Amino acid sequence: MKKVVIHTDGGCHGNPGPGGWAAVLAYGAHERELSGGEPATTNNRMELRGAIEALQALKEPCAVEFFTDSEYVKNGVTAWLALWKVNGWRTKSKKPVKNEDLWRDLDAAASRHQVQWRWLKGHAGHEGNERCDRLANEAIASIKRTFSDAQLKEALAQFAARDNGSPGESADCLKL
Repeated sequence: MKKVVIHTDGGCHGNPGPGGWAAVLAYGAHERELSGGEPATTNNRMELRGAIEALQALKEPCAVEFFTDSEYVKNGVTAWLALWKVNGWRTKSKKPVKNEDLWRDLDAAASRHQVQWRWLKGHAGHEGNERCDRLANEAIASIKRTFSDAQLKEALAQFAARDNGSPGESADCLKL
């Protein structure tokens, strides 16, 4: 089984607001960078999207050492996910799991691989994390260039109406 190292990051400008995600995948001397964004999202959704996109990019089952600065992602996948599934995608307090759609996608993507989930402190000089942070910020800047202020405002209103996340989800947001 091939051994791959993955770093991911995600963030938003405003929470919710325009967001970006990024991943750097390394296999031996080969590296691949991925990034993208959405005009209205939350930090946690972008952290999840980065993880999903990275794992889906692998063409075959791999042994993955996965680095994230998101305790939400790391704890969610290692401590909470199994219980959510048993409880019908409800938390211990019987509330619906936030971002269930992305958690389901991450669960499916991770199930193909042997993943060791590792948390690292963000913005602490770790090269892989810093690269992902830059790529995610570039994705946010691209979204902000692509959409007018009115379009961003409308996207945010539509996002809030769907209730895909809540303002102030815990995690630090990227600042441009």
